[in-house]
This record gives sequence, C-alpha cells and structure tokens, in this order.
Amino acid sequence: MSNAVARYEAVAEPLMRKVHPGLRQGSLAPQDVVALACELLDRFHGGDAVLERVEPNPALVPPVETTALARRILDDAGFDPGFDLAPERWETLRAALRVVAHDLPTRGVEGEPSIEILEDSFPVAAAVRRADGERLNRGGLILPETGDDPAVAATALATLIQESLLERTWQVWPVCPGHDLGVHASVRDGTAVWWCAGDGGHALAPVGALARVLGRGRPR
Repeated sequence: MSNAVARYEAVAEPLMRKVHPGLRQGSLAPQDVVALACELLDRFHGGDAVLERVEPNPALVPPVETTALARRILDDAGFDPGFDLAPERWETLRAALRVVAHDLPTRGVEGEPSIEILEDSFPVAAAVRRADGERLNRGGLILPETGDDPAVAATALATLIQESLLERTWQVWPVCPGHDLGVHASVRDGTAVWWCAGDGGHALAPVGALARVLGRGRPR
C-alpha cells in the first residue's frame, strides 16, 4: 500500500465519515469540513469546492454555505456512505426484494428469497439468496447506491434474479403472452415494471404484480 493511499484511509476517509453524518443530522462541524478540505487539497483533490472552503476565513463562512460546500466536497471526492452511514438504503433493498418475491411463483419458484450484506467485498455490497440457500449473483452484486431509489432497487433485484434463473435453467422468464417475447425490468415514469418491446413497447405489469397477468407457474 502506498503512503498516499495509507494516509487517505487513515485521515481523509475518517473525516468524510464524520462530515457525512453531520450533514444528515444537521450537526455539521465547520472545523471538520476545513480539515477535510485541507487534506484533500494536500492529495491534489483541489476542486472548486475544496478551494472555496480552504481559502476564506472559516469564521466568516455562513453555515448554509458550509453545508453546501461540504456536500460538494463529498461529491467531488466520490464519497459513498455505504449501508452503515445510510441505513435507509438497506431497508429500501429489503422492501424491494419483498416486492420482487411476489413475482417468483409465476416462475414456479417457492419460498422467500433473502438479501445479505457482504462485509468482506470491496466495495461493500449486497447479495441475494433463494430460499434454498443458493446465491443468485448473475450480473454481479447489488451496490449500496442501488437503495437510493425504490424503483431502481426493485428493477436491479428483479434483473439479478431473472438473469440468475436464466443462467440456471436456460428458460426465458417472464414472457409477454401477447407477443411471446421475453420482458425485462425497467423504470418507467418512476415505477419498476416488466417491459415488453412488442408493438413499440408496453408495460406487461408492475414488478411484483406478474401473477395478475401470468398466474402461478409450476414448481421448478
């Protein structure tokens, strides 16, 4: 590990992990923002937000400007709070998986899938398992930012499960009965739907509501 990387992990990252909760809780400490800006400047992350925070006298910067600059500094540095600093992401993924699970009986898959955090992965991510314990990981793991939007979360989980089942069985699912085409999960007008490309494209059903169109399949 290089000295620069070691210093980043020892100094800059802990500072970002202090600034982010301060932003969320309305308890941002200006000195932490200044320290973070100086540290990033030392590491040649001299973006506009960093320079704006380092150059003026901290005592003269209004709190509202400090808050805005702190957000920009974190964005410029590519900081991601993961699941631990943004636990609502995890709850969004869990809720989305419960929605997607309503569609699995149409494929003949019984039992509730589960989702778990893989603390040892880098970056930390989530994985899905079938009720029988098999991990469904076709297309990769679920990153924390997927939980920032419920529709995106449902679409990502539906896609992961769909592709994993396809790899396992070599059978397309779901299929639009009107066009005999495989459909895919997509966000349309802010809603997660199963989208068919037939006749210019149409929503077959919302994710979680396939049974209304396809009924239940036989167990596989």
